[in-house]
Amino acid sequence: MSQQAAAPKPTLQGVRIRARKGAVKAHAKHEPTIFRDQLYKHLETVPENDFEGVTNKLVQAGSTLEYLKYAEALFEILLIGGLLQPGGNYLDDGAPPSPFSVLKAKEPVEVANIKQYVDVLNKLIRRYKYLQRPLEETSLPTLLQYINRWTDVQRNKLAVATALTMAQGLASAGCLQSLTKDHLVKNDVAINVVTTVFHAYLSEQSMDHLAASLKRGGIKDLLAFFPENKRQDKVLDEHFRKAGLAQVADWWTKRQNASLREGIIKTLQEMLERETPHEEIVATLKTQQEERPLPETELIQCIWQGLISSVEWSARQDQNEALAIREITNFTDILEPFCNGPKTEVALINIVQVYCYEDTRIMKAFQQILKVLYNKDCISDQAIIYWHQKGAKPQGKQHFLQATQTLVKFLQEQEESEEEE
Repeated sequence: MSQQAAAPKPTLQGVRIRARKGAVKAHAKHEPTIFRDQLYKHLETVPENDFEGVTNKLVQAGSTLEYLKYAEALFEILLIGGLLQPGGNYLDDGAPPSPFSVLKAKEPVEVANIKQYVDVLNKLIRRYKYLQRPLEETSLPTLLQYINRWTDVQRNKLAVATALTMAQGLASAGCLQSLTKDHLVKNDVAINVVTTVFHAYLSEQSMDHLAASLKRGGIKDLLAFFPENKRQDKVLDEHFRKAGLAQVADWWTKRQNASLREGIIKTLQEMLERETPHEEIVATLKTQQEERPLPETELIQCIWQGLISSVEWSARQDQNEALAIREITNFTDILEPFCNGPKTEVALINIVQVYCYEDTRIMKAFQQILKVLYNKDCISDQAIIYWHQKGAKPQGKQHFLQATQTLVKFLQEQEESEEEE
């Protein structure tokens, strides 16, 4: 028994013992600092403002350093000059700032200067394409949510760099979603950063390009970047015009008006389907117009579209002209309260002209429709005469001018006789 107790225990030779997961995670926390120190050694040898030299060193370093594993650390170093702790503070371990980072750009901030830094990122990502996804999905959104921790100048540098990465297709506009967090919105930090981003973006690309980028990135509501008490279209319009970005204000207004137009047409269709009294329909439209006004010329077009789309046309062509006259006569009490002035009246004539041109079933009824609208005080004789002389749309213009010649001549003679009296 004593000999058995003294015998050595069997061992496994040549078998690698795996470390516990906890120990691996604990060790991994310190690995980004090793990566940083190794990257610094490559960057320290490059003279200041030698962007080509930095690019070459970064590309070269990618063959030995694990860029994919440490992508977040890589972009923290290149964008803001050091590693961050959870919460957004710099890691304070005595290491100096990176020899190369966007925050080392010139002051005052210049788009052309920042572009040289972003070009380095662009060339690096072209070489190591797998880095693009971590940049746009992790690094930029994370840095932007901590942007309040930097000075105004540093924020501007990061904002311009973000804009240029978006404009060059390196990152999606979705990264801007991080700026809608409460702690950034409440003190105007978010909207000021977004304004800087738009300025820089539009120095490189068109408003249409920016609009498409915002749409692809899922940025639907610019008001979300404003404090809650300022989330009004009027405030947004004033802000961007004051910032010298009238094209952003115009785009937003146009976009909101398109949404309003859809809403008005849908409301009308639903109310007519429910056979809502016309007085109630008018009151609803007026309330909507007070709350979120649409230009009157656009409003009258929406009302016409909503009304005419509810007509159930006959399968027999010979009945549709009479049907159109009857239905439009029935709708005039909804149209008339919104026909305020010559511009609106001419806009109504034009929308009727275009509709009759596109729907040949009622093309011949155009003059009769104008007579109905005139008799029901929706349009004036001056509006019809002006439209006939120089206000008509190109769609079927000659046909409709010819068709209304008799009516216009009658109105002109009537006008002349009134003047003589």
